[in-house]
Amino acid sequence: MSEITNRVASSPIISINMEEFYPQDERILFDLKPFLFQELILREKEFSQSLKELDWSIYSNKWVAVTCTADAIIPTWAYMLVCTCLESVSKGYVIGTLENLEQHIAEITLSNIDPLEFKDRPVVIKGCSKFPIPLFAYGRLISLLQSQARSLMFGEPCSTVPLYKKSKS
Repeated sequence: MSEITNRVASSPIISINMEEFYPQDERILFDLKPFLFQELILREKEFSQSLKELDWSIYSNKWVAVTCTADAIIPTWAYMLVCTCLESVSKGYVIGTLENLEQHIAEITLSNIDPLEFKDRPVVIKGCSKFPIPLFAYGRLISLLQSQARSLMFGEPCSTVPLYKKSKS
């Protein structure tokens, strides 16, 4: 009787599971709206004092998007002032939406990948995840790996959708 061989395990294929390294820390919105007078005007002195009195621990080890959901003109310095407060407590932050925050997180996370590790290797990018990985991250991953990998596939090593194959020339 011949021995059963796991060809997937013994193949040169590199499998990338974004869920294994993509941060799953909480994301939170810091909204300037509650700091506005009549949801229209930002008063510098009151705003600065409110930030000093705020319990910043609620943002500890979280990713934060700093925005204003009110239809008001907010000076740039106000967003920047909030960022100075978040710097020492949060995982990271952006001035913008939660979607902007996800793009920022993806850029930081994917910047830790060395594309040369995938040089001339077939790569499978796993698709199933319990944690929602933004589409932006998958696109950014392709832009990092396509110049190095021999081929790129999506799915599971036993059942993939081919995405790219380097020409032999």
